[in-house]
Amino acid sequence: MRSETRVATLECAGNSRVFLVPQVQGAQWELGAVSNAEWTGVPLRALLERAELQEDACEIVLDGADRGTPKEEPVPPDPISYAWSLPRAKALQPEVLIAYQMNGRDLPRDHGFPVRAIVPGHYGMASVKWLTGIQAVREPFHGYWQTSDYAYWASTDGKPVRRPLGEMKLKSEIARPRVYETLAPNRIYTVSGAAWAGEADVTEIAVSTDGGQTWAEAEFLDPVRRHAWRRWTFDWLTPKKPGQYTLLARAKDASGLVQPDKHNKDYGVYVINHPLPIEVFVDDSGEPQP
Repeated sequence: MRSETRVATLECAGNSRVFLVPQVQGAQWELGAVSNAEWTGVPLRALLERAELQEDACEIVLDGADRGTPKEEPVPPDPISYAWSLPRAKALQPEVLIAYQMNGRDLPRDHGFPVRAIVPGHYGMASVKWLTGIQAVREPFHGYWQTSDYAYWASTDGKPVRRPLGEMKLKSEIARPRVYETLAPNRIYTVSGAAWAGEADVTEIAVSTDGGQTWAEAEFLDPVRRHAWRRWTFDWLTPKKPGQYTLLARAKDASGLVQPDKHNKDYGVYVINHPLPIEVFVDDSGEPQP
């Protein structure tokens, strides 16, 4: 079948969890559970059309080969395989791929060899790796992962309900300097990072070097490209006065939406998309501070 290539950012829904205060359970991701790559494969839509998808199918379930028993409550009575469903409308979008190449080469084992799903715009748990099967279902899929784990609290008619995570939220990260890095005083230092969103275009990026009291516009290195991150830089004249300083980055999308000031607790241990504080030291000794 004819292949297509997409550039897409994938982010774990728990990326940056270490920044939550107080500390929460789960892998203590810092800034690294996100990536941007070129994916090649066959659009899921083409496969569904060949399989003559019926009109009454409401979701597409993606099954993965990884199998086991989760440690967190509620623990299933038996080992389960990883599975995730996509709403019909998303599954039929042209950007969703069943991919077999990453950056022009066969998928590495850790990235889902031989084939995996790539669902641009949604958190990484939707891009099922080590794909073993695809099912069309007539009723909403209530698998473990999207009800007990990768889910959040919403409200319907004033009543709390659990819903699966989906579209990635607007976010930016500072890649350089690193947390607790020591910088020389009164020097130009190029702060750099990336910003992304789910189905929206990131159009503005601002940086604060005083813990959010003031903000200045940064410069994008990449053009707008749907579903791909935009790298950015900001030249900072470091203070003459030695001390500890807090850097923040804040993105804005084409609709005017800005990153929230704090984490939404309805998302639990997921969707950490508020500006993340990067603490650095300005010191002329050249030695890291304790």
